[in-house]
Amino acid sequence: MELVMSTTAAVSKSIAESVMPATNQRVVISRFGGPEVLEIVENEIPQPGPGTVRVRIIAAGLSGADLLMREGVHPRTPRTPFTSGWDLVGFVDEVGPGATGLEHGPMVVAMPIWGSHARYICLKRDELLPVPPGLDPLAALCLVFNYMTAYQMMHRCAHVRSGQRVLIHGGSGGIGTALLELGRVAGLEMYATASQDGLEIVRSLGGTAIDYRNADFVEEVRRLPNGGVDVVFDGVGGRHIWESRKALRRGGKVVVYGFTGRLHGGKFSGIRYPLRGFGAIGLMMAGTFVLPGRKRVWPFSVDRLKQFKPLWFREDLATLFGLLARKEIVPIIAERIPLQEIRRAHLLLGQGGVRGRIVLIC
Repeated sequence: MELVMSTTAAVSKSIAESVMPATNQRVVISRFGGPEVLEIVENEIPQPGPGTVRVRIIAAGLSGADLLMREGVHPRTPRTPFTSGWDLVGFVDEVGPGATGLEHGPMVVAMPIWGSHARYICLKRDELLPVPPGLDPLAALCLVFNYMTAYQMMHRCAHVRSGQRVLIHGGSGGIGTALLELGRVAGLEMYATASQDGLEIVRSLGGTAIDYRNADFVEEVRRLPNGGVDVVFDGVGGRHIWESRKALRRGGKVVVYGFTGRLHGGKFSGIRYPLRGFGAIGLMMAGTFVLPGRKRVWPFSVDRLKQFKPLWFREDLATLFGLLARKEIVPIIAERIPLQEIRRAHLLLGQGGVRGRIVLIC
């Protein structure tokens, strides 16, 4: 684990001094399954078409959503074969006809949902957002998916207010640490579950740590003064949502943003049905309007919100860039892993206990 401390200038110099690859290297998933289905393929460097821009990727993130897509159970999984990768940071390498407003060289970030686990990618001009000068590229990368998910869940979905009490599941992971940092900025009273190895991370970020293997998180928060919490952020999904609901005060919300409970040891066992998770949440949502206590369950999808509210995505990323520039948030990098070691990265994330974000160096 390391705090992001390298400078933009240092990384830019490293990229500039490197020899430009003659081919594109990318991760390809041709069939669903465990890490063994991940293949590295080399082909020609893609050429940008009208209105698109080619980006030379510096780094891309790895998240639970990537594991779910690899298994074919994420609702946004494309047809095989496809290249994985939700987010990226890189340099504008070539601009296609009609793609105005960008020139060769600027550093940009994007969240294409798939395709970023590669050396190069061609995207529509509107998908790219410039990184302000002076920011570390790997820190900027962490904002695009992890911190955006955390920020929008808090402020666009749960509408948290200073002084409210929240419970965060997986507090030492990539999104969990983002929620803790942003919750501290928002003035929240925070509780977070983690394994034994992640408890200190939770405490260092201002949260009260709950060892989920040796303590019942529902009992822990219910025994607090005015027992329960106002909001629970749940990335586990499934039956775990009902346990999260028990931890709520009257009028509280469970915000569900993932289905990692469907993975065991990083692998999926069962019938692959991508929409099953959202169907179960739909039933839970309906049930919460009938059950007493006004305790609601709300699903959240950062890519869906970006699709329907693209202006919010740009506004919120600008806010996050500002917090990063002022060092009010400092993303935690669990490990930097070369793209060629993609299988090891998936194994590491699937085993659990990763503290912060795994970054793939492309």
